[in-house]
Amino acid sequence: MENPTRDLERLYEDLEIKAVKIRKHIIESIYSAGSGHPGGSLSVADVLTALYFHEMRHDPKNPGWEDRDRLVLSKGHAAPALYAVLAEAGYFPVKELKNLRKMGHFLQGHPCMLRVPGVEMSTGSLGQGLSVGVGMALAGKIDRKSYRVFVVMGDGETHEGQVWEAASAAVHFKLDNLIGIIDRNGLQIDGPTEEIMTLEPVRKRWKAVGWKIIEIDGHQIPQILEALYRASRFREKPTMIIAHTLKGKGVSFMQGTLSFHGKAPSKEQYEKAMSELNLAEMFYKLRSKNNESQAVKPK
Repeated sequence: MENPTRDLERLYEDLEIKAVKIRKHIIESIYSAGSGHPGGSLSVADVLTALYFHEMRHDPKNPGWEDRDRLVLSKGHAAPALYAVLAEAGYFPVKELKNLRKMGHFLQGHPCMLRVPGVEMSTGSLGQGLSVGVGMALAGKIDRKSYRVFVVMGDGETHEGQVWEAASAAVHFKLDNLIGIIDRNGLQIDGPTEEIMTLEPVRKRWKAVGWKIIEIDGHQIPQILEALYRASRFREKPTMIIAHTLKGKGVSFMQGTLSFHGKAPSKEQYEKAMSELNLAEMFYKLRSKNNESQAVKPK
């Protein structure tokens, strides 16, 4: 007899395990490159995992499929996280991740749509992604397509005026096929966001412009999936998901600090990070196995 509750629990467990694997890829690729942005890549790993391995309609065998959902990684410096999910999803071999930032290789420091399968927009200049997302979503409306557009932004980049012009346009054109996600880790390259330029109250600001707002813990898979489910059912308005996260999530000495915004780990730090992530992966797998055995026990 089917157990819907257990099926849902299994989905959460599978995505948690996948998210740890994505974090391992992030650390491995940046260490191999000797440069990169681990902090903001780790903080957005759970959100990207939920999108690519559950929520989004996409086909690695046909990246140009017209009816695919689109994702714009506006915070392009988090490319290691995007590359990791694309590789795990099958857009290119996982072994290529170790060639991040290597001269002549297609995995550049920021996403390039002309070279990387699955990348929808070349990003890196912060503040531009939402404008691109508005264009994609509006095109979908005009063409009567059912695809959705997801735009993942860093909280620091929402200081940019262009973000708010795009936000107003999205409301004007009633783009309910546009879902924004703010990686609200509270830190940007120069320091805490509230010291650089006040963002709070974030929720009220986006609501005042006319967006639907959902606020979540960006590391809790159930909350992420519920938010994406709700966002896809709103009508007449775009949705902004404010995902509260920790910069460097999953690695103790990177977590909640600016130290690794744009710095690769040393050999010793790499080994410590991988040890922690391996333990986390083992924990999730053992918990999943235990839950599975409990579910099949005769009553």
